[in-house]
Amino acid sequence: MRPCGVGNAVRHSTSWDTLRLLAQLGQLLSAEFGRGFEERNLRNMRAFYAMFPNWNALRSELSWTHYRLLLRVDNAEARQWYVQEAVAQNWSTRALERQIGSLYYERLLLSQDKAAVSAEAQANLGALEQSPRAFVRDPVMLEFLGLPGTGRLLEATLETALMDKLQQFLMELGKGFAFVARQQRISTETQDFYIDLVFYNYLLKCFVLIDLKTGPLTHQDVGQMDMYVRMYDDLRRGEGDNPTVGILLCGSKDQSVVRYSVLNGSEQLFASKYRLVLPSEEELRQELQRDREALENQKDLRDENETP
Repeated sequence: MRPCGVGNAVRHSTSWDTLRLLAQLGQLLSAEFGRGFEERNLRNMRAFYAMFPNWNALRSELSWTHYRLLLRVDNAEARQWYVQEAVAQNWSTRALERQIGSLYYERLLLSQDKAAVSAEAQANLGALEQSPRAFVRDPVMLEFLGLPGTGRLLEATLETALMDKLQQFLMELGKGFAFVARQQRISTETQDFYIDLVFYNYLLKCFVLIDLKTGPLTHQDVGQMDMYVRMYDDLRRGEGDNPTVGILLCGSKDQSVVRYSVLNGSEQLFASKYRLVLPSEEELRQELQRDREALENQKDLRDENETP
């Protein structure tokens, strides 16, 4: 027989403090049905009902643990985007937790092509005309490598660590990336050059070259990657391929180098910072805000220069 106390508790819910009510309900339900109805679980159930009231919209591919993680996301658009991505990418609960914790959605929206990426995020990469800018993450979170966040790091060490954990790196890079080669040689008549990492993005239909720089970004680095991209287009790009994209993955970048080099306004060449230690959510939000302000300042400067 169902304890009458449960019905009474529900009927008087409007006059009781919510937490006290949940605690009493937890005790009553646990007495009748056993474990699983503790106050914390009831809070999650209540929040789940409030955020996902339409049960027909729930995804059977996601577990209760997935949905419990999604309860942490306050922004409704971001939450729905995480739902779609978790299903499309077959994210484990651990992968979903990491992406939420590293503000993956917010970093995606920080792309310089804000309008296109916002539409992309909301449409879950639907029939949108794709742009390389929509795929380049900044910063790139590499905390899964387990490398120390301080001290001098050799580029060869970083490259080896990325290859050892290629699956996680592909997930961090984003959609559509497939690994092609490491230290791939491209040659002219007189010289050989070696590109750190080469990928192919089947959504963009282009090769993506990544050059690893553990120190700050320099104009020499930019010039070298620009040459790699041009050479790759000339020597390796196929008939159905779009122009090659080059990404400089560096420990830090000087906005002046970005502003006064071919990186400025380029649709094929980008510089992104990497982080070896995952910052707190608040630290990451502050960093994203600084980058957003820097992008807006650059736009203001361009607008001023274009004004007659």
